[in-house]
Amino acid sequence: MKRAAAALIAVIITISVVALWAGGLLVAPEMSTVGQPPADLRVEAVTFPSKFSSTIHGWFVRGHDGWPVIVLMHGVRANRLSMMSRARFLAAAGYSVLAFDFQAHGESPGAHITFGHREAYDAEAAVKFVRGLMPSARVGAIGSSQGGAAALVGPRPLEVDALVLEAVYATLEEAVADRLVLRFGSLGRYVAPLLTLQVKPRLGFDPAELRPIRGIAAVRCPVLLIAGSEDTRTPLAESKRMFDMAPQPKELWVVTGAGHVNFHRFAGSQYEERVLSFFSRSLKVGGG
Repeated sequence: MKRAAAALIAVIITISVVALWAGGLLVAPEMSTVGQPPADLRVEAVTFPSKFSSTIHGWFVRGHDGWPVIVLMHGVRANRLSMMSRARFLAAAGYSVLAFDFQAHGESPGAHITFGHREAYDAEAAVKFVRGLMPSARVGAIGSSQGGAAALVGPRPLEVDALVLEAVYATLEEAVADRLVLRFGSLGRYVAPLLTLQVKPRLGFDPAELRPIRGIAAVRCPVLLIAGSEDTRTPLAESKRMFDMAPQPKELWVVTGAGHVNFHRFAGSQYEERVLSFFSRSLKVGGG
């Protein structure tokens, strides 16, 4: 009995230590040098302030006079480079585009990755920045994964005129559990609380605050929600629950065969047609 008890204690201590180590890795900044902007785009390097003393770095591409501007928001552990293919087709269509690095990503400083919590303030700052540049322009946004969560989990949903959400998790608890199940099988659901319990002491907020499914119910603009039929990190059932909570007008596009991937890279021209059609209608391009 004593040996069994000692073995159990050793296992518990080992799991706890590993969970603490993993928790530290998950919130560690993903800083990197982004480099020069693409030569095929007329890019202006920009910076603007955000909450938590972060200076956000990005690229701005000016489109046709009087056309809307689209804010591009990347996923976790990525940066603005991951959104450049979207920037190209949007700019070619005439839109102005802002792509930026969330704090603790790319060239934007930050202490921690917060899975949408602090990033929501970056998203808000980005919209404020483009409205300052182009006061009369309508504003749309595309948020991929964590970028989409950032549009939904702030004090209020991002105040834009049209919103594209790609593979956005429903709640942080589910997002953590989904990823751990992929690695550890059904045991992952029991390990997940060991990570979410670290959010409050490490990052200073309750993980229950990160519920995009609650935020999407308060969105007051047209929404296009894009999901992968084979996504195991944000399962289709969760995306459908998100869609059900969104108010009208809304659209759901399930990309057949896609996992948790860059949907533009995966679906190519089909993605471009869907997104351009959505923005054209929702942002009233050309007076439509």
